[in-house]
Amino acid sequence: MSNPYWSDIVRELDPYVPGEQPKLPNLVKLNTNENPYGPSPRVLEAIAAESGDSLRLYPDPNGTALKAAIAAYYRVDSEQVFLGNGSDEVLAHIFQGLLKHQHPILFPDITYSFYPVYCGLYRVAFERVPLAEDFSLRVADYCADGRDNGGIIFPNPNAPTGMLLPLADIEWLLQQNRQSVVVVDEAYVDFGGETAISLVNRYPNLLVTQTLSKSRSLAGLRIGFAVGDAGLIEALERVKNSFNSYPLSRLAIVGGVAAFGDEAYFRDVCGRVVEGREQLVSELAGLGFEVLPSAANFVMTRHPQREAADLMQALRQRGIIVRHFSQTRIAQYLRITVGTAEQNVQLLNALRAILLA
Repeated sequence: MSNPYWSDIVRELDPYVPGEQPKLPNLVKLNTNENPYGPSPRVLEAIAAESGDSLRLYPDPNGTALKAAIAAYYRVDSEQVFLGNGSDEVLAHIFQGLLKHQHPILFPDITYSFYPVYCGLYRVAFERVPLAEDFSLRVADYCADGRDNGGIIFPNPNAPTGMLLPLADIEWLLQQNRQSVVVVDEAYVDFGGETAISLVNRYPNLLVTQTLSKSRSLAGLRIGFAVGDAGLIEALERVKNSFNSYPLSRLAIVGGVAAFGDEAYFRDVCGRVVEGREQLVSELAGLGFEVLPSAANFVMTRHPQREAADLMQALRQRGIIVRHFSQTRIAQYLRITVGTAEQNVQLLNALRAILLA
């Protein structure tokens, strides 16, 4: 479809396609990496307390209380923290404000599929750097032959593979690449990785993004943030205040503060997800599936004798939805979110039935 009133940019866009959110009864939803466990009770209490007459007032445009909570948690200054309406908005501002240069930016060929969409939206040139045959990310490929770049971005753990890059490799990359911004997208880091935020005070070109959607069970509140050198954060603030001065609602701000204030609940939920992931990996292997090593709240898996698209449809017919990507290198893989223990059992029982049919 097209329209004579569209701009050239709109006409050329290839928009991101989010995981579906079907409204089906008794659905086992394992396709969008949402946390299977609800948010901290403290979050719900904070939101309830804020849900009153104050909602007629605009929120704090700077999210001061939430910035302070994040800064204290990661032992940085508040001036090193940027907030956005989900990490997707944070990433969008990064692409517009920090990754638009004369040289192409670099990111993996198998990665978060929003990256090329942002490049199309903001007219950012890019190059895809192939992952290794085993889907691992080789940092040396980003510095090969002294290549110039307009920035480097990758998720850690990577998505949709779930594979983790050690912090030492990230630091090596930073040491080799000081001429442009390196963005580490840590949406899933709390499920098995080590955050690169510990490096931001040593590398002024490092920017780390995170979200409260996954490990803190707040996908519905839309809270994302970035941590980095104050100079990088100022650039993002300039873009944000030229776009939307109030990205976070009053409920999101108080909910986010409360989430960072309940460390015990956070650790317990992450531990339960990791335990479920390891059991799921073991059970899938027992059914003949190959599973990529995952440090996220999902697994990427294939069955050598079954088409991934057929498996996805067969699961859907049984009320279980998982994610399938058509990209050539991963077309035979399914990405499966780790669910509750009960949901994981339902998934495994369905797969057994499908494989025996």
